[in-house]
Amino acid sequence: MAEIRNGSAAATTGDGSLREPSLGELVAAASQNASILVRSEIELAKAELAAEAKKAALGGGMFGGAGLFGFFGFIFLSFGAVYGLDQTSLPLWACYLIVAGAYLLLAGILAGIGLKSLKKMGPPERTQRTIKDTVATLKSRGKKQPADA
Repeated sequence: MAEIRNGSAAATTGDGSLREPSLGELVAAASQNASILVRSEIELAKAELAAEAKKAALGGGMFGGAGLFGFFGFIFLSFGAVYGLDQTSLPLWACYLIVAGAYLLLAGILAGIGLKSLKKMGPPERTQRTIKDTVATLKSRGKKQPADA
């Protein structure tokens, strides 16, 4: 099996001594390492996307709450308008309007929190950074290093 020791490739023989690895062994080792690298990148992307999905769920839940309280506010505003037209006495319909206003205020607060939460979402930055680093490393490995004079 080919191994990398101190920056150079080596393989062991049956008696335990070191020899230069064959091209097939080097290709197999490179393929295995590339496979491990790709799997690691995929796992990192999954972890970052799961965190972003949680933020999206929170923002969506806040918008759902805003919609629910907005609906309640609409119902109470409707009752307030009906009682306001029907009654000349202030206390009953004024109470309905106060409750409806409170619900609408709550809906506005929840919508603001939901919007703020959704604006925090971003791309999977660590995954993008590590992929760029990996590509740069692979490109630099293919280039010949200048000889020291």
